[in-house]
Amino acid sequence: MRLATAFMPTRKEDPVEAEVVSHKLLTRGGYIRMVTRGIYNFLPLGWRSVRKIEQIVREEMDRAGAQEVLMPGVQPAELWRESGRWDKYGPELLRFQDRKGSDFCLGPTHEEVITDMVRGELTSYKQLPVNLYQIQAKFRDEPRPRFGLMRGREFIMKDAYSFDVDEESALKSYDIMFEAYNKICERLGFKFRAVEADTGNIGGSRSHEFQVLADTGEDEIVSCPECGYTANVELASIKVEGHGRPAGVHLETIQPVDTPDVRTIEEVSEFLGKPADQFVKTLLYVVNEETIAVLVRGDHEANEIKLRAFLRDERGIEIEELRMASDVEVKEATSAPVGFAGPVNLHVPVYADLAVQEMANFVVGANAADKHFVNTNHGEDFDVTTWADLRQARGGDKCGRCGGTFQAYRGIEVGHVFYLGTKYSESMNANFQDENGQQKPLVMGCYGIGITRMLAAIIEQNHDENGIIWPMAVTPYHVTILPLQYKNDAVMAEGERLYKELSDAGLEVMLDDRNMGAGGKFKDADLVGIPVRVAIGGRSLEEGVVELKLRDGGEVEKVPVGEIVDKVIGIVQSRLG
Repeated sequence: MRLATAFMPTRKEDPVEAEVVSHKLLTRGGYIRMVTRGIYNFLPLGWRSVRKIEQIVREEMDRAGAQEVLMPGVQPAELWRESGRWDKYGPELLRFQDRKGSDFCLGPTHEEVITDMVRGELTSYKQLPVNLYQIQAKFRDEPRPRFGLMRGREFIMKDAYSFDVDEESALKSYDIMFEAYNKICERLGFKFRAVEADTGNIGGSRSHEFQVLADTGEDEIVSCPECGYTANVELASIKVEGHGRPAGVHLETIQPVDTPDVRTIEEVSEFLGKPADQFVKTLLYVVNEETIAVLVRGDHEANEIKLRAFLRDERGIEIEELRMASDVEVKEATSAPVGFAGPVNLHVPVYADLAVQEMANFVVGANAADKHFVNTNHGEDFDVTTWADLRQARGGDKCGRCGGTFQAYRGIEVGHVFYLGTKYSESMNANFQDENGQQKPLVMGCYGIGITRMLAAIIEQNHDENGIIWPMAVTPYHVTILPLQYKNDAVMAEGERLYKELSDAGLEVMLDDRNMGAGGKFKDADLVGIPVRVAIGGRSLEEGVVELKLRDGGEVEKVPVGEIVDKVIGIVQSRLG
């Protein structure tokens, strides 16, 4: 590519709406342009890198035995009504009607369409297993699109769907996809973790997220260095050391105290001069129109995913609704405004996190405006309906698997694998005949990778103060050649020679043949982030050398003109593996 005629509109300033490095650099480097919030154009450089990510994904999907298809972005409502998700998915599903008044949506995912595709086609156990995938644009009407490509409304995704005869074979398909995702992340050079996770809107019973480690990641994860257990903080199992208050602890007498105009843990902690870990928060939830209380230590956070699973699996409650109580509902339950709820004389079921079981003489709300209780104790001043692990994990907690100490990370979710079971095949009547002639529902898994999110995640892990540092596998071009004196015929001729010889050798080469100063060319080269840079100056050319610089570090190296082609080819090939 010759920059004199290329569409590569670089910018000096960060876009005002950009919050993270990838959004800033992709915009400044001429890779993307925003159309409207959460929706982007991909310019030539950006599209080249997207296609390289797609190719790596395709190669690993094909190697794992999956077959590529393409499904429509517009989906009829009747398929979603069959699965039961039309009314449950939420406002992220963009619904609309055609000219005849029929309901449709823009596909955020394709479980319904793929199930419809195979029912009536995969009718015998002899045809299974089958794994089908596509790479296609999706649309989810995010309430707060942000961070550029990391949380957009329209994005490119690879989604795959496996079909098997039973759970055992379906979990084998799951494991094959799990390993394929590991290989994809490794080929892209990610520092990542495969994390146990919640299944969310997709459904199913087994789930892993592939999290790229980055300080700008929206997700919080914990990992145990002892046993390798890694999970999203909403799902991670925590080990509690004891099973009650320490032996011999003296229980004080509960006392009310005035706490005027202080409601939050931080405010009451400062007012009373007590640390947050001596408080117990009382959080009120509504479950199927019933109000319940959840108790967690003052410096901990309640976990709605664990709460939902506990109520469903341990209490046998079929949950249709789980939400925080409104201000009005809080006052009805406690006779106090928000900020003063407590478990004493609270006439609703009380579910408490296991960490509270070890506490004594703690502070709680008094269910009265501007009042709290000090020296409160469970079993003395109030009773707990049930104890359970109901809080989010964090760094420093004990691993629920082995008792090791969790380390905390932030991550960008780039992939997610789910074991679905028969959630969709049963509701949509997608059956096959087994070897005994019996009709059974297909057993499914689904596997998603955010192609364009991966582009952003690569930059979050690979940049410096000057711009992008592309890994060789996904860089739009392998080499950039900078002739530094536009009017020097010898310099320009050497640039043309290197451009031709490296291109003829199969390398992807960018020639900066623009009539501009050397400083501007160096700045753009660093910003755009091509891995190998060859600079040609008049004085160095007279000495018979050119200057070689690798974008990911190292000193400028002077290389004889007759050796530079072979040296560059060797660098590129070694990094491509």
